[in-house]
Amino acid sequence: MKQSPTIGLIGCGLMGKAMASRLIAGGAQVWGYDPQGVEGEGIEVCASLADLAGVCEWIFYSLPNSKVALEVTDELLPHLTPKHAVADTTTGQPQEMEAIARTLGVHHIAYLEANVAGSSELLAQGKATLFLGGDQATLERWDPILALLCEHRRVIGTVGAASRFKLVHNLMIGLHRAALAEGLHFASTMGFDPKEALAILKQTPACSEVMHLKGKRMVERAYEPPQARLSQHLKDVELMLQMGSEQGVELPLSQVHRMLLLKAQALGLGEADNSAIAEVYRSSKDPKG
Repeated sequence: MKQSPTIGLIGCGLMGKAMASRLIAGGAQVWGYDPQGVEGEGIEVCASLADLAGVCEWIFYSLPNSKVALEVTDELLPHLTPKHAVADTTTGQPQEMEAIARTLGVHHIAYLEANVAGSSELLAQGKATLFLGGDQATLERWDPILALLCEHRRVIGTVGAASRFKLVHNLMIGLHRAALAEGLHFASTMGFDPKEALAILKQTPACSEVMHLKGKRMVERAYEPPQARLSQHLKDVELMLQMGSEQGVELPLSQVHRMLLLKAQALGLGEADNSAIAEVYRSSKDPKG
């Protein structure tokens, strides 16, 4: 871009801070707003959504769920003009993302889904992938900004498509984590050292990227600081099951996964890294009981 962009960030949690670090490293000026407080080196703090819209043409959402994104949109809308552009990284209900796009579209404000595939740590390293949903003009308008975040960007379709595909991605990577937790526990019960078992498995067809990302955490029981919180993935699994029900599709593995995540949350691990699902197996001989 010819000049450094001024970018607004609504939501400065794990993913928001990682996003800000990438944008700032790419030469952007980032202004942040979060009722819970803005943390992150180099982020300028806005006192309100109105203040943020007043200084930033480009606005990212990084919010807990799509219900919050709808509420933020309603509050932000009076302060937006067609010069603004909104990109939403929130993992949420596709129908609600489509509703946000319609609301903004009535006022000629561009809206793009930009779902992040990968943890906050991967995003901070520029190694995440973005799933994009929007019209061609909006995609082209946002491309120079998104290029500051990561190299890998896949256009999935129109608004709603990226959110749907993000649920497919999260279903699979979540089950990989659960399978790794169960496999390491199984190895341990048969007398194998989990660290050695992990090292061996990494050299076999059983290996997945999850082993590299989460295996060490599970073996060392090192769940802080989180890359992605367990409670957030539980929210995603609930959404997957809801979408599956609406489509008339059974997701039996995700049903079991939900049960394991609920047990982990009951153990007080909701705010821990999602690899803490491994603790369910340590707390009970039968995690399904």
